Amino acid sequence: MNLDDFFQLIGLSRHRLHYADNLASLVGGFLGIFGILVVAQWLLDPEVAVLIVPSMGASAVLLFASPRVPFAQPWNLIGGHAISAIVGVACWQWIPDYTIAASASVGLAIGAMYFTRCVHPPGGATALAAVIGSEKLHHLGYSYEFEPIMLNTLTIFAVALAFNALFRWRRYPAHLQTLLERKEKEKEETPGYGPISHADFVYALSHIDTYVDITEEDLLEIYKLATKRHVDIPSGSTG
Repeated sequence: MNLDDFFQLIGLSRHRLHYADNLASLVGGFLGIFGILVVAQWLLDPEVAVLIVPSMGASAVLLFASPRVPFAQPWNLIGGHAISAIVGVACWQWIPDYTIAASASVGLAIGAMYFTRCVHPPGGATALAAVIGSEKLHHLGYSYEFEPIMLNTLTIFAVALAFNALFRWRRYPAHLQTLLERKEKEKEETPGYGPISHADFVYALSHIDTYVDITEEDLLEIYKLATKRHVDIPSGSTG
């Protein structure tokens, strides 16, 4: 086994590093967690806010380091945390054995996220925190779903939406990036239309036998409107 095979075996990427993207991920991760802490400590008990940071820290890695992967998309982020929070609280309340409850919370959360097509790996930590958290967190009951979980989730989602929009290569959600690339591709494929001169009109009119009762200015206006339609109307549209 050579060195390259070994690197592939352990999953070490050999791709060239993009330092601008790495720096953006670093700053985005900082702002995501900073936003969560500020909002949570402003609206909630600071002790409860701090307890849930590990779960949101994992989400920050996905949203800012890999904003285009399926696990990071809005339905996965919001649905994954929401479902996992309910599962975690239910396990704490209905399974008397602590070890079984903690284990079941993660396993059942994975199953629920898989079934609802919103697998978000940090959701496992959200479910687990509902079981192994402090008594103060346990006293929240199912309100744990809304505060702090949904509050923190929506906060980091808003930060990811705004921050990633600053960079053309990492729009979030991923479908926005797809739409942008599709629009640019269609623009490149659209044939260009050069300016028309008086000589062009004379040449064109000399090749038709029908009398055209319209001024050259009117023809230019029709030309402008016709070429503008190619830019304004999406590919495949009619009317």
